[in-house]
Amino acid sequence: MPRPRKALIAVEETPYYHVISRCVRRSFLCGMDSETGENYEHRRTWIEQRIRLLASLFAIDICAYAIMSNHLHIVVKLQPEQAKDWNTQDVLLRWTSLFKGTLLVQRYLAGSALSAAELDTVNSCVEVYRQRLTSLSWFMKCLNEPIARQANQEDGCTGHFWEARFKSQALLTEEALLSCMAYVDLNPVRANIAETPEGSDYTSIKERLTPTFNLAHAIAEQTRQGNIQHFSHALKPLLPFEGAQVEQLQQGILFSLKDYLQLLDYTSRAIRPSQPGSTVNPLPPILQRINLGQQDWLARATQFEARYNTHFSRRAHRDTA
Repeated sequence: MPRPRKALIAVEETPYYHVISRCVRRSFLCGMDSETGENYEHRRTWIEQRIRLLASLFAIDICAYAIMSNHLHIVVKLQPEQAKDWNTQDVLLRWTSLFKGTLLVQRYLAGSALSAAELDTVNSCVEVYRQRLTSLSWFMKCLNEPIARQANQEDGCTGHFWEARFKSQALLTEEALLSCMAYVDLNPVRANIAETPEGSDYTSIKERLTPTFNLAHAIAEQTRQGNIQHFSHALKPLLPFEGAQVEQLQQGILFSLKDYLQLLDYTSRAIRPSQPGSTVNPLPPILQRINLGQQDWLARATQFEARYNTHFSRRAHRDTA
């Protein structure tokens, strides 16, 4: 029997999670279907836009993502502390970007005079919305449901677009986070649809290296499709790399971007040995730092989903026992 989502996600254990959603029957519903010749590539743009806009509304940061032909990967960092600083107006504007809100909430935002009892009701709604805006389950609900409706409308059909509820994996160690991010960013290289990480469309590494995300276009598209009511917030950048861990609390990823890029280049050359220089690159410093050898690293970076359950879950059990 599947475990409830609240038993799988615990910010006090780790804020980092790997999320996977697959299309029903794993059909090519987001890319080019080689059997029928139908091109659904534009749907990957829908998903990329939706992920980036939602991250700007939720107290959730994006570490990495990859949108493939029939599934998507996202590595997130849950940041519930961010939501504590939002005032009533901010919470309501974020929530009503996605949903209409109650009649009282609509009246409050319109500046109508409310009684004390009505204001208490609005404040109760605010706390419910604030909690939902920190929730990974609500984030994925707001991502997957509109995409499914839009795709079904385009196809003139009904039924499931996504295979099931999303799958989530807690990333309990520094090496688990690093392995998972590389696994996600290198998905197109492993699938032989991209030669290099920087050439991998619809991935976080492509966005970090060649920022092409057009906020105004994304807002216009998502509004036209009816997936957002309005969007008045700035686009939140991908979670930045902050370098090696230091004494003060860090909000970003505990590696440097330079080291991470070197690691991706090293790994992609190992995956695609036809690339120039694939046999001469030394072990990247980042692997020396976390004491991982070449074979162990490559197994984790290319088989993360399979190896996670047999390696990191046992380690996590020992670490938290």
